[in-house]
Amino acid sequence: MFSEELNQYSWDDTTKQIYSKTAADVEIALGKSHPDIDDFMALVSPAAAKYLEPMAVLSQKYTLQRFGKTMSMYIPLYITNSCTNFCVYCGFNHNNPFQRTILTEEEILNELHAIKKLGNFENLLIVTGENPKDAGVDYLERALQLAHPLFSNLTIEVMPLKADEYERLTHVGLHGVVCFQETYNRARYNVYHPKGMKSKFEWRLNGFDRMGQANVHKIGMGVLIGLEDWRTDVTMMARHLRYLQRTYWQTKYSVNFPRMRPSEGHFQPNVILEDRELAQLIFAFRIFDHDVDISISTRESSNFRDNIMSLGVTSMSAGSKTEPGGYCTHPQALEQFHISDERTPAEVATAIQARGYEPVWKDWDYWL
Repeated sequence: MFSEELNQYSWDDTTKQIYSKTAADVEIALGKSHPDIDDFMALVSPAAAKYLEPMAVLSQKYTLQRFGKTMSMYIPLYITNSCTNFCVYCGFNHNNPFQRTILTEEEILNELHAIKKLGNFENLLIVTGENPKDAGVDYLERALQLAHPLFSNLTIEVMPLKADEYERLTHVGLHGVVCFQETYNRARYNVYHPKGMKSKFEWRLNGFDRMGQANVHKIGMGVLIGLEDWRTDVTMMARHLRYLQRTYWQTKYSVNFPRMRPSEGHFQPNVILEDRELAQLIFAFRIFDHDVDISISTRESSNFRDNIMSLGVTSMSAGSKTEPGGYCTHPQALEQFHISDERTPAEVATAIQARGYEPVWKDWDYWL
């Protein structure tokens, strides 16, 4: 399990390593065709800030070599905002005094059909709060069964499950799982997650191993930018990615770097990641790993998304609603966070095509 390997790394020592990197270290990293973790630390360090242009050129080069001029499109479907956790930064926090929604089967179907009317989406991300009693594995299984006839690619972003539960869901159409560790800072983790199942650091961390053990086709990773030093967090995530790739080498991987957005909890970020720094992070990750899918959601502004799409990003959401029933059933329900890019899927697709790229609505299917 990765929790054992993570014990080998000191958060404070890693931070010191990153901030001690020099311009010479950055230039060495840029000269390598396959940078290692030490090189990655140089690429996300303050010393790399003045190397943004050559980093962008390399990032674009590697992305074009591996993915071509394509952009995979996906859309999230939130089916419940019911949650038993108390995450201080999240709109779904159990303490927030709002009516909770758990969509019925009929309502899920209505949402699915509403999404189909928005465009050509085949990649669906099903999202829930963490409520194992009222919206557990049985509920997720039924949601996947309802969605499978309508969408060719189903991913979930839900509470961490047992390996056999992930494996069970693969039999009803599950293709991928996204999970955010939020922060790899073990000493500070419970400051943000004081109660509930999410307060169990190792259970969440080792969930990625359980996905691999269940032969989930694609695993999505991420940290929430705004909690702890972002450079140290993403370095720990890069180490985690390399561990997973060694251990579950047949699995595909994606990464996401969500910046904290306003939510009902009104939590103020401890760390602010500026646009130039987010661009640096995206370039660094692409130079570090040429094959990983880098996703960017509607948390980010239309201007930033348009400018970054040809420089390392390979998948984007569009037309997103972050409240359960937001597409037609309960448009005023409690949302997890406020989106920034409010363009329609057609408008996002037009922006992608204007830059000479092709929006890809479906890029795989089961072979029968």
